[in-house]
Amino acid sequence: MSTHELYTMAPDGAGWQIPSASSARFSWEYDMAADGRDRLLALYQKGKDKQWDGAKRIDWDLEVDPYDPLGTPDESLALFGTPHWAKMTDKDKGELRKHYASWQFSQFLHGEQGAMVCAARIVESVPDLDAKFYSATQTMDEARHAEIYGRFLHEKIGMLYPINDNLQSLLGDTLRDSRWDMPYLGMQVLIEGLALAAFGMIRDTTDKPLPKQILAYVMQDEARHVAFGRMALRDYYKQLTDAELREREEFVIEGCYLMRDRLRGVEVLENFGIPKAQAEQYSEQSEFLALFRQLLFSRIVPCVKDIGLWGERLQRAYVDMGVFEMGDSNLDLLMAQDEEIAERLDAERFAAEERERVEEVAEAVRAGGED
Repeated sequence: MSTHELYTMAPDGAGWQIPSASSARFSWEYDMAADGRDRLLALYQKGKDKQWDGAKRIDWDLEVDPYDPLGTPDESLALFGTPHWAKMTDKDKGELRKHYASWQFSQFLHGEQGAMVCAARIVESVPDLDAKFYSATQTMDEARHAEIYGRFLHEKIGMLYPINDNLQSLLGDTLRDSRWDMPYLGMQVLIEGLALAAFGMIRDTTDKPLPKQILAYVMQDEARHVAFGRMALRDYYKQLTDAELREREEFVIEGCYLMRDRLRGVEVLENFGIPKAQAEQYSEQSEFLALFRQLLFSRIVPCVKDIGLWGERLQRAYVDMGVFEMGDSNLDLLMAQDEEIAERLDAERFAAEERERVEEVAEAVRAGGED
């Protein structure tokens, strides 16, 4: 079935074209070790070693209830406790859960396509060959993620939402900028940092095995991507003037406000007949969503601080958003945990499969003895 038949509302046109202002850069230095850039080359090797097939690693035979795909608690829904909620039947609430899951995973899907395009843009525009090499592995990662989220929405939810206006705006700003570091900053730090936190919150709270697998395995890749962006930008930003750093801080401030405002899910409530102004009010008043929006910056703020963007105006913006204290989070520990969770999930799954296989063999042996 065509994706366009599954959208809750028609997307804006058949596609989206963004004129490119960046330059394609070639490097004639192929002995990267001579430049002492061992860290990026090690990350490139890890990127090659950790490639996987989403059609095989994920158990797509697992059933998903489209009306409760994530095990979402009532309290997490913006309508909970409102007059609208009191009028809803159990069927209505199931439909609401379906729409919210569709909206969340649709934005993940659109963001992954954006990440794929940005990674390809980095291959084109970054001056160093080792960074081109790693970005090529990331481009494949992002293609795999888009494939997986698209399959989940098509086969398990049966519904998609168009790209959120604020996400589209930030993607457009990132890709239109001619400076080679901006796809790193816009995608690796802001969009992927926010997505990582959102993935993690769902991964750690859902009791549904299929979305847990998807999110855990995608996050294992994303941990490498964020590390790549941090390495490249930390080194480059040490060379910039104060004025150049301020320009990038302004971009981060605007992007963070866009990302914060993206997370209201107003489109979902509008589909349930609630006027936009009231939908925005419900989303703002939801205590759960307020906490959710705040925690989503747990990956961005320490990363921004780490790469050297920590001017006074940026700090004030984070105070205004209520996320300033997250600058002291241990980003390396969070990323290490993301990788460990995926490995542990694999180990548990394969151990269970091995036990089932052994039991099947034992049962066959017992049946043969009885004959």
